[in-house]
Amino acid sequence: MIQFRNVTLEYPSTHTLALDNLNVEIGDGEFVYLVGHSGAGKSSFMNLILKRALPTKGEVMLAGQPLSYYRGRRTHLLRRRMGMVFQENLLLDHLNAYDNVAFALRVVGVPQREWPQRVTVALRTVGLEHKKYALPMQLSLGEQQRVAIARAIVTDPPLLLADEPTGNLDPDNSREVLKVLQNVHLRGTTVIVATHARDLVETFRHRTLTLRRGKLVRDEHLGGYAL
Repeated sequence: MIQFRNVTLEYPSTHTLALDNLNVEIGDGEFVYLVGHSGAGKSSFMNLILKRALPTKGEVMLAGQPLSYYRGRRTHLLRRRMGMVFQENLLLDHLNAYDNVAFALRVVGVPQREWPQRVTVALRTVGLEHKKYALPMQLSLGEQQRVAIARAIVTDPPLLLADEPTGNLDPDNSREVLKVLQNVHLRGTTVIVATHARDLVETFRHRTLTLRRGKLVRDEHLGGYAL
């Protein structure tokens, strides 16, 4: 699914080396944690996949295709193959849960006749079908994040990126969000989660990549948090 081949990323404005000669491969259908202290390179890793940044050296591949292929108008084709969940849920306050999820379908041009079924399936996956008419302010923070996950998966992307998805949540809601991400993974989606949440990484074990100062220092297929 994803390959980093000798990838180095340096931000020229600050001369910051964000990633240093990184080599890693993530296969189709894997669930992978990305851990490390602040500044270790987790967000840079995500930004390269999203093509928000370009490698200074090396190549990033997605499904055997170099991301350098996706230029200009092709970039939106790349992002249609990905779902993204952020620490901030970024829901639209004036739209209910159903319409927040349907918004993603509108953006990618899915015919409106398909929306009801697809939105219902996505909300059911995250356990919130019964709250489809609730506005964000009527939902808990954990429920809001689960709606954000539904919005990210409603287009059936083969890849889901989650950047600190539990950073604003209490332990109980954090566990619920991880359970939802695991359910998404069981659908066959490749899931990459950048997180500082040691307890979640230890409890819900999956392959864990540890970054330190831009280098991959640990790749543990049995999981577990170690810095």
